[in-house]
Amino acid sequence: MSKAPAKLIFPIRPIVAGLSVMVSASVIFGAASIFLRGPDADYIPQMALIPVASSSGGELFVQAREVTISEWNRCHASGDCTLQLRPPVGHTGADYPATGLNWVDVNEYLTWINKKSRHTFRLPTSGEWTAMAASVMPKKPDPIFTDPELTWASTYLTEGLVSRKLEPSGSYSQTVEGIGDLDGNVWEWTRDCYAGASEGQRLDPNVCPAFFVGGEHEAVIPFLVRDPARGGCAVGAPPPHLGMRLVSDSPLPAH
Repeated sequence: MSKAPAKLIFPIRPIVAGLSVMVSASVIFGAASIFLRGPDADYIPQMALIPVASSSGGELFVQAREVTISEWNRCHASGDCTLQLRPPVGHTGADYPATGLNWVDVNEYLTWINKKSRHTFRLPTSGEWTAMAASVMPKKPDPIFTDPELTWASTYLTEGLVSRKLEPSGSYSQTVEGIGDLDGNVWEWTRDCYAGASEGQRLDPNVCPAFFVGGEHEAVIPFLVRDPARGGCAVGAPPPHLGMRLVSDSPLPAH
């Protein structure tokens, strides 16, 4: 009677363990490779030549212009930004700031640019924005009414006199650091939540209903609004346009 052929028994557990080590090593070395390569210059925006001194004593690196339509549409083309933007007729997207953005849109772009650039960008705080723009902001007009109870009316009537015509990037003033268009007609989203601000609270941005935007006058915009003239403004006169500007707490390679 012939014997059944002997079964070959493989040491499965050591093989699986070995594969796990190989996969883990691959992931670690892959991540290390990305880290060692540093930021991807192809996705690094043009930054101001001189960093802004922050109130904490550090340095804040600021985008020289607002995010442009061309920069925005790269995010849309990759499938990471829902909104597609079109430049004014007869012009290119590289010449104009991206506008008509709400808080959700802005955060889609931030997620995309941080992933692609391998660098951490964010929105400025309201205080940071005010400080960087102070040197180019126009002098506040004298109040129309002297009665303290009519301060709100005086402010409302002297604000909102900015033209709604979207101008090309670089059409307005530039700070000594090289930051342009802070005094233009595009108000820029900040990361600061309006709700609870007067009480000194810091609410989670994920549950915040409205945010401060930086511009010629202070305004607060609900997070889903893209056009304040139509969608409303929580505080202040409605800004003509809503856009964004990137800042970073870390220096970047020359662009």
